[in-house]
Amino acid sequence: MIILVTGGAGFIGSHTIKALINKKNRVICIDNFNDYYSPKIKINNIKSLLNNKLFKLYKGDICDFNRLKKIFEKEKPDIVCHLAARAGVRASIENPFIYEKVNVGGTLNVLELSRMYKVKNIVVASSSSVYGNNKKVPFSENDKTDNPISPYAATKKAAELLAYNYYHLYGLNCTVLRFFTVYGPSGRPDMAPYLFTDAIYKGKVIKKFGDGRSKRDYTFISDIINGILVSLEKKLGFEIINLGNSKPIELNYFINVIENIIGKKAKIQQLPKQSGDVEITCADISKAKKLLNYNPEVTIENGMKIFIDWYLKNIK
Repeated sequence: MIILVTGGAGFIGSHTIKALINKKNRVICIDNFNDYYSPKIKINNIKSLLNNKLFKLYKGDICDFNRLKKIFEKEKPDIVCHLAARAGVRASIENPFIYEKVNVGGTLNVLELSRMYKVKNIVVASSSSVYGNNKKVPFSENDKTDNPISPYAATKKAAELLAYNYYHLYGLNCTVLRFFTVYGPSGRPDMAPYLFTDAIYKGKVIKKFGDGRSKRDYTFISDIINGILVSLEKKLGFEIINLGNSKPIELNYFINVIENIIGKKAKIQQLPKQSGDVEITCADISKAKKLLNYNPEVTIENGMKIFIDWYLKNIK
């Protein structure tokens, strides 16, 4: 199979590509190496693949329709895994326009070209942030998602609606995956697992927003990849599916886990809750279990041990 992965040099993208190549698929990677965080990190994510005959890299932006069209025309992918997005809830409040351009306009480009070039199946990455401050826990795919509380969440919701539109109008097989706080080796440097690990190890102050009782459904990268791989293989028509761990972790406990693994106490700066942050995320994964045979296995304690071992070996 020829599988095109957008955002393939990112955290989830690079893990996905490595898993696909291990299964002997030919993978086309598109990434624009933007500077939301250091492009060097993304280059490092895929450098081990550059000489692999099953891997081909295109530096390109999903917002550039003509550039994207040339890649589709040349490579003619069977399947598309659309992971490219402008990430970050808080940053989207500061600059909403780039989020609309990439997450909505870029997704529309990918969907339209998938239609034009008769892609058999497309997986579109969404986010738990579309649930907003959902009062019903755990979050089900049947819950209303009409009240996003950040531009990032709103643009992810818009991308979901476009994906449904392409299924409805053109019969494009499309599975939307709502990811819940993904972490693990090569994890994004702007997210709590990396930020807190780095600060605690180096004896720097960590910023704790709110009273520490907020909860996140941290999901280890290998569990997410398992869900993605099955989704790419299955033609489900149109489905929205949660991929989470379904075991929310309180922020105070999360910090304590890192302290115990590193063997140092955190220096904490207490700050008010931030706009756009939700109180809890928790995935109802019954649909993922039914349709994808999804079964997350990695606990927060084991996952953070693996992440911190990676950090100590590669970053510190």
